[in-house]
Amino acid sequence: MNQVATSFRTYVLLAVFSAAFLAIFGRLVHLTTLEPVEPVLARAAPSHSRPDILDRNGEILARDIVMFSVYAEPRRVIDPDETVEQLLTILPELNAASLYRRLSGKSGFTWVSRSITPAKQQAIHNLGLPGIGFRPEVRRLYPNGGAAAQVLGAVNIDNLGIAGIESWIDESGLNVLRSAGMDYRREDLDPVNLSIDLYVQHAFADELRKAIDHYDAIGGAGLVLDVNSGEVVSLVSLPDFDPNNPTEAHKKENINRINVGVYEMGSTFKALTMAMGLDSTAFNIHSVVDATNPLRFGRFSISDYRGEKRPLNMPEAFLVSSNIVFAKMAMQVGVDRHKEFLRALGQLTRLTTELPESAAPIVPRNWGAVNTATIAFGHGLAVTPLQASMGVAALVNGGRLIRPTFVKDTPVEDRIIAEDVISPSTGEALRYLMRLNGIDGSARRATIAGYHVGGKTGTAEKVIDGRYAKGKVMTSFMGLVPAHEPKYLILVMLDEPKPVEGTHGFRTAGWNAVPTAKAILNRILPMMRMPPQFTQPQDPFPNIVRARAHGHQHFLAGALTQ
Repeated sequence: MNQVATSFRTYVLLAVFSAAFLAIFGRLVHLTTLEPVEPVLARAAPSHSRPDILDRNGEILARDIVMFSVYAEPRRVIDPDETVEQLLTILPELNAASLYRRLSGKSGFTWVSRSITPAKQQAIHNLGLPGIGFRPEVRRLYPNGGAAAQVLGAVNIDNLGIAGIESWIDESGLNVLRSAGMDYRREDLDPVNLSIDLYVQHAFADELRKAIDHYDAIGGAGLVLDVNSGEVVSLVSLPDFDPNNPTEAHKKENINRINVGVYEMGSTFKALTMAMGLDSTAFNIHSVVDATNPLRFGRFSISDYRGEKRPLNMPEAFLVSSNIVFAKMAMQVGVDRHKEFLRALGQLTRLTTELPESAAPIVPRNWGAVNTATIAFGHGLAVTPLQASMGVAALVNGGRLIRPTFVKDTPVEDRIIAEDVISPSTGEALRYLMRLNGIDGSARRATIAGYHVGGKTGTAEKVIDGRYAKGKVMTSFMGLVPAHEPKYLILVMLDEPKPVEGTHGFRTAGWNAVPTAKAILNRILPMMRMPPQFTQPQDPFPNIVRARAHGHQHFLAGALTQ
């Protein structure tokens, strides 16, 4: 009897073991036939390759690198509690509750962590956790951190462009390749060469940061523009962000002030008004306008900041930056012609470039005589600084309005918006006035021996919540190098600078934006292969000198003007 019982128990145990074996074998067959690895991975969004982005000299600004991301297949996770506990020892930043919920579910796929370091990948691998795997992904690396961040933009977690040049690259053809299902790697794509010079960018940003600290400003911005090609050699907007951490880009203070911000440009806009007046033939270089008394519109009046209170000729008006003179000039030209001139210079419509982020100008709805009078000296019309720079460049480069570009060697002919926007004589007069202002006017603190710098300053009260904020100003300097035969335009802006020691209580552009521009130019001009010329240019403004305009003696043969 005992023998029979023993035999029965043996048969029962064999049956149990057989059933267990068959169950395990069946599960393995099911997993290998119905749940292959590849379909599970296919549910994850792919990580897309991108071309390198280089500066104009071939320096790397952005490049793809291979990293690993951790995924889980919850249906294959044996013990969610233990898996979560083990993963947290390597990835303590994970949300334990969220991860446990996802690992306890029946889905076929979930991300655990994206783009981890090789060391962490190896450590997780060594844990030997069932249901946990790795997927190689390309990730975007910006080796220079925040340098040119406002131009480069950023990518999302799937390596798709979401701002700046990165977004433009996608829209310019990369999305088509992806939609077609083409298999490509970074090495298969031609790099994108920007017009930005990384070394100039670093130097510009460094000096601008010093100025922001020195003048206790809340921010600053600037650019270097090739006036003959429209290439942007440098664009700086501070505070900036690190595109390796693109969430910082959404902070209000990190906006691209050059391309997204719109501002009343203050007296830098007087260069456009002067060009309009001279080009209209209503005025010439010898014309005199009375600035003795404020210009009145009912209870509203226009006066000069530290005015001369006397009649002024055109060079004098430019040097002392007379609001009265420029308002009267614009009013004499007329509202309609004023609007048409600014429209022809691209100041009344949204400027588009490779950067998808750009703002439209703020233009008066009902543009009348008062609007023309205030816009004439840089108030009442808000434009992007890039837009204003494009307009001034056209005044000094022979009259060609060229759409700016951030891509090196983009054909100029394809970007000419208009030609002959002003006459050659007006162009010469503007270059003369800008250079004269660098000698005798508000731009003289930008003097650099051998470089013949000229320019125009601007100080404008900021508009906050629709009102002018007393004491809060945006200062700017728009300079030319060399002024008689411009190659580069430099714009420097400081947001809410304060009076500091050495400015004698002033916060105007001549005391902060101009010396900042000088510091920047001292560093970048040698980088831009512009050696100083210590001999005076031969007859730089022949017609103006021949007409014996105010200040012409600086440009006579033998004059020692720097």
